[in-house]
Amino acid sequence: MSTDETPGTTIRRLLREATRAGLGTLEVEGGGPYVSLAMLATDPVGAPLLLLSDLADHTRNLKADPRVSLLVDGTLKMSTPLAGARATVQGRIARSDRAEDRARYLARHPDSEMYFGFKDFNLYRVSVERAHLVAGFGRIHWVPATDVLLPPEAVAQLAAAEPGIVTHMNEDHSDAVQLYAQRLLGRSGGDWRMCGIDPEGADLVRSGETARLWFAAPVADAEACRAELVRLVRQARQMAA
Repeated sequence: MSTDETPGTTIRRLLREATRAGLGTLEVEGGGPYVSLAMLATDPVGAPLLLLSDLADHTRNLKADPRVSLLVDGTLKMSTPLAGARATVQGRIARSDRAEDRARYLARHPDSEMYFGFKDFNLYRVSVERAHLVAGFGRIHWVPATDVLLPPEAVAQLAAAEPGIVTHMNEDHSDAVQLYAQRLLGRSGGDWRMCGIDPEGADLVRSGETARLWFAAPVADAEACRAELVRLVRQARQMAA
């Protein structure tokens, strides 16, 4: 966590960058804690989205008690993991039938499309209530949901424009997307695609890999987003020169 990053922003960053999370539910019988693995995406405000099977124990548990915890771990590539940032996000989970949530999840996890065709798989959204951040010695914070999630009014215009922006970048400016991945993020490969946009950055995906391109400052609408994407591609081209 940088010195100018708030705890809430760090937690949101962990959520945006993660592709999976530990999912904690309470067992139907006995009420003991049960932890499993779930693949993760986020909606425009940063709330977690999970695709779960009705046949799984965690789904049986959450249908009886919707209280859940998610562990998002930003320490996986660190030589000293306990010095890195990780967060427990608590809230209540409910099924989401919103087309925009489905689209964001599928864009993040394209290989999940087959599961949406099974009757026992459903998409869920976690309504965050609070989160606990541990980001190294002395950096331990309980954070309310209002600090973790972006205000809905701050994302509304860009969320409406997101499908068009993503399609335009992938179909007309694929070269720019490759520059973002290779030059700005140091990733290999030449078939990166943009899979999401939110006020703070863009998500890229390639054959099971994901990468997060952070903006210099939040953007509120399509025009501001375009200006930032142009600035970033100019920066990438300067690095390539």
